[in-house]
Amino acid sequence: MIFETHAHYDDDRFSADQSELLSSKLESAGIVKIMNVAADIRSVDTTNELSLKYDNVYAALGIHPSDIEGLDEADMEHIRKLAEGNKKVRAIGETGLDYHYDGYDRKEQEKWFVRQIKLAKEMSLPVIVHSRDAAADTMRIIREYYEADRAEINGVIHCFSYSAEEALRYTELGFMIGVGGVVTYRNGRKLKEAVEKIPLERIVLETDSPYLAPEPHRGERNSSLNLPYIVKAVSDIKGISIEETERITYENATRLYRTDQYGIPG
Repeated sequence: MIFETHAHYDDDRFSADQSELLSSKLESAGIVKIMNVAADIRSVDTTNELSLKYDNVYAALGIHPSDIEGLDEADMEHIRKLAEGNKKVRAIGETGLDYHYDGYDRKEQEKWFVRQIKLAKEMSLPVIVHSRDAAADTMRIIREYYEADRAEINGVIHCFSYSAEEALRYTELGFMIGVGGVVTYRNGRKLKEAVEKIPLERIVLETDSPYLAPEPHRGERNSSLNLPYIVKAVSDIKGISIEETERITYENATRLYRTDQYGIPG
């Protein structure tokens, strides 16, 4: 069994086969749980709706740093109300910092990142962190709001792209490391080193579908059907069986998203 911890099945690129994938095809392939992750105000609603429609889909509600324009406190209250009304909302996110492109106000990104961290803490939910070319500021903020050496899982660093040393620091702060298709790339050296160094008990599997398809499908529309390529890459790096990788990462995802609470299957 595989737990897909980060996908965007409300994206328009799944308009033709969303129902087939979520109702039967993924489960038949062994992908039995899916965390659908919001990125903007529109997808907050569509993600919530998907989790209510499909038994195997959970929801993470939040605003990506590239989509914060026009965001206000009413939007945060909207997210709160949806989360309070749906036990399958299991995380806040994705939120964070993205300095890769020019033209985005970094202070505004930080403001809304912190606001969503606070919302996650207020609701006792983990946070899904997007961080691109923003290593120092992301670590500074996480350190400010989360204490080291706590047993609780506080969230996940999605699509991890920094050094193995930084990965270890995040795990000390109670975070999982999200490992996706980049681990199969020839130029994915940093992620491979991080996977090698951190305990398997701190790794969760993700695709970021429809983005970042693994080899040999790089450049195509991604889906959770490609998770076995990521499983094999992690297994090869760790020198363990595919079955062990699937079992432990599934358990990790269950701990991260606390899907065993409130009578939720998984």
